[in-house]
Amino acid sequence: MNDGGTIPQKLRLLLETFDGIEDMEQRMSLLVSYAEQFKEVPRSVATPPYPEEARVAYCESDAFVWAIPGPGGSLQLHFAVGNPSGVSAKALCAVLEKTLSGSPAAEIAAVTPDIVARIFRQNISMGKGMGLMGIVERVRDLARATLRTRNTL
Repeated sequence: MNDGGTIPQKLRLLLETFDGIEDMEQRMSLLVSYAEQFKEVPRSVATPPYPEEARVAYCESDAFVWAIPGPGGSLQLHFAVGNPSGVSAKALCAVLEKTLSGSPAAEIAAVTPDIVARIFRQNISMGKGMGLMGIVERVRDLARATLRTRNTL
């Protein structure tokens, strides 16, 4: 599992909040709240039909991810979720956008998929878990690709 030093501060604080919630109803309420805050990718970044290279592997909710380079080596993250019932995917995408967007690519690349278990606990199916971890992996892949591109310039 990630140590606190490798997780960007906003995400670390949110994970600590989730770690402190034992009541499943309260946890689900917080996740639904994040899902309601989900914002689809702006049309200036992408429009449907979305390119296959942005698609998240294994995600049952048909999720897509984009990372736009920003100032100082940061990345702005954008997401689309095709399944209107994809509450878990929307919640995770909202969490990642709110806590990682604007962070340096190197910090984003260090975030591992184990955050999915910290957020959702054991309350998701294996298939859904793979899709949610796939979203985190896609974000990491985009951050690593950005770092490789910068290192070759």
